[in-house]
Amino acid sequence: MNFSFSKVLSQFGKSFAKKRVVGIDIGASAIKIVELEKDNGRALLKNYGELALGPYADGVIGQATSLSLEKISQALQDLFQETGITTRDAALAFPLGPSFLSVIEMPDVDRRDLDTMVPLEARKYIPVPANEVQLGWQVVPEKQSAAIPAGTKEKEQVQQKKVEVLIAAVHKDIVAKYNEIKKRVNLDAGTPEIEVFSSIRSVIGRDTSPLMILDMGAGTTKLAMVEWGILRSSHIINMGSQDITLTLSKALGITLQEAEQAKRDFGLRGIPNTQHSQEVVALPLAQIFSEANRVLSNYEKRYNRKTSKVILTGGGVLMKGLLEFARENFETEVVMGDPFTRVVTPAFMADTLRDAGPEFAVAIGSGLRGLQDA
Repeated sequence: MNFSFSKVLSQFGKSFAKKRVVGIDIGASAIKIVELEKDNGRALLKNYGELALGPYADGVIGQATSLSLEKISQALQDLFQETGITTRDAALAFPLGPSFLSVIEMPDVDRRDLDTMVPLEARKYIPVPANEVQLGWQVVPEKQSAAIPAGTKEKEQVQQKKVEVLIAAVHKDIVAKYNEIKKRVNLDAGTPEIEVFSSIRSVIGRDTSPLMILDMGAGTTKLAMVEWGILRSSHIINMGSQDITLTLSKALGITLQEAEQAKRDFGLRGIPNTQHSQEVVALPLAQIFSEANRVLSNYEKRYNRKTSKVILTGGGVLMKGLLEFARENFETEVVMGDPFTRVVTPAFMADTLRDAGPEFAVAIGSGLRGLQDA
């Protein structure tokens, strides 16, 4: 199975093969799509849109859902209709949750030998039977390998003649689910890639330093440690922006819909005429950032490298005051992901797209990959 690892890095310097593609990100609480067009070697933004999935589960906007194939397909059809997008040449992204990612060491042997060895070695890292997943892998180029783990002698590393291999596996039932969605919505799409690779493509650019992508969704927060544009490790925190809504609802004695609206309107800046609302919102955020700091610290200790920045993506990071709160909780630079800078956009929309950018990181990254695919 091909996860297009060679196309994970920024599209700069790439030639686009297709004329127009729709990048699709099916999240737990919303579907995001972007329509990109190739023009003189550049990627132009033609259209974009978002549709909340909560109402399809008889819930509220912002709620994490677990919808049936029928409802997901219907929601995606509705989004195409609402945006007026007619392009059916699409690129999708698998969710990180049911995927398995790891960087492993293998002997530096002929690549044909690795074709046999890697699937066997990968079984040690994939916690389900091999026949239940589809596997993809790629040798990490030497210059893109991370620093030697602390405490390891460089001489010993050379003597071992090892190479690093990035492996990725996705449950076959997830693959079948996405194939069925493509069929129901009449999409012409190749094999999806795991969403973290889409985010790497859209928000990192040419930055080769060690960094973290923190993607806060409704139900989970996904972390990716990246160096030289290559995924080094990933981690999922089972908390997201929905936990803030639930905490607000319980603490203030208001409905989930009212709590969601208050979170969107005021965030960490405090709800008027209420006491301690800032502390209520900050509590789940502090837990998320504490776990993220632990992952970041472990990476720095393992490789004896300092992380250059944390890039925030996902709809959850758009909450008012969150960026400032994150900067107080991390000892490194924290920035908002700005994936729309990877494509040509109308100048008059610059502010709007910059504000919405973190939420569209996966969709844009998928779309850029789709333009590159022949």
